[in-house]
Amino acid sequence: MNKIAVLTSGGDSPGMNAAVRAVVRAGYDRGMEVYGVIRGYNGLMNGDLVPLEPRSVSDIIHRGGTILYSARSPKFKTEEGLQLAVDTCRKAEIEGLVVIGGDGSFRGARDLSLQGIPCVGLPGTIDNDIACCEYTIGYDTCLNTIVDMVDRVRDTSESHDRCTVVEVMGRSAGYLALYAGIAVGATSVLIPEIPHDFQRDVIDRMKKILQTGKSHFIIMVAEGVGGVEEMARQIERETGVESRAVILGHVQRGGSPTARDRVLASQMGSYAVRLLSDGIGNRVVAVQQEQIVDYDIFEALQMKKSVNPADYRIAYEISI
Repeated sequence: MNKIAVLTSGGDSPGMNAAVRAVVRAGYDRGMEVYGVIRGYNGLMNGDLVPLEPRSVSDIIHRGGTILYSARSPKFKTEEGLQLAVDTCRKAEIEGLVVIGGDGSFRGARDLSLQGIPCVGLPGTIDNDIACCEYTIGYDTCLNTIVDMVDRVRDTSESHDRCTVVEVMGRSAGYLALYAGIAVGATSVLIPEIPHDFQRDVIDRMKKILQTGKSHFIIMVAEGVGGVEEMARQIERETGVESRAVILGHVQRGGSPTARDRVLASQMGSYAVRLLSDGIGNRVVAVQQEQIVDYDIFEALQMKKSVNPADYRIAYEISI
């Protein structure tokens, strides 16, 4: 391939810029023209493409967010929207596309692949919920951000003998809540994948731990479980421990990516360009056992991912 494009789609994640940088420079090294698509699939439908060369991506590897911007695009899911995107690729003579995003972004890449536009997906999502991939771009940074924020909250909780119920991102995936919970020593962790009994897993547990002399608590809750305000009220009502709810919100998405995310994004971006250079599309790049691999995009979308029950048990065993 002589001309490729790269776009970022869906929720932004730290490390997307590092991936864009890798795609541009790996493409340049192979003699390709590389274009950036502005604002994801919306930009692809509207023909909003800009040429990128090595200096265009200088000094972005350390920046959060995405210099290409991102957007949700309901129109792209329609036949009309898809055809507009295909027409843009044809008119601009784009021979291959690197899509950086999550599950929804990959479904868009699949649809383009079915229309004859070879696509390679890079998993860029803080939720770490891409089934074929052990770690997604942005997950490590987000996890470290949560740990830093909760450590700060815990200082106040300890000073005032409080319980703090912390809601973190994860509408349908509990990886952030579970592993941040382990890292900060949360008393209880509530995630969508594993059913819970609030009385048993939070109230009764806190009452038991109170008897050991502990007087401050952190409860980690994934966004998909919800209801943290009411949880805090119920905890205070039934245990007598002053309680507060804290919703970390979009602060979790931002910030400079960790070394791990920068390296992972660079490896994946280079790998994606190599695939397209060899005429291979319709793939998802992933990491398995510290190795960069790739899967058929249709196969990848059929895979299911779940948290490790053993790690969930560990979260409870060591947080008494």
